[in-house]
Amino acid sequence: MKASKLRELSDAELENQLRDMAQQTWKIRFQMATGQTEGVKKLRSLRRDLARAKTLLRERELEQAHGK
Repeated sequence: MKASKLRELSDAELENQLRDMAQQTWKIRFQMATGQTEGVKKLRSLRRDLARAKTLLRERELEQAHGK
């Protein structure tokens, strides 16, 4: 997911996205461990999307703390 699309989401929607991506990551890792899938590319993109979403939440948190 692009950062621009993530910026359009509210904090609650971002939290939901984070939860969903974390669950998907866990499922793919479990499938890889059992040999059911080779979702390395999907796992990599999910991890990057998770990082983007967490970064946006942290940016918003810091903006509120500094009163901008």
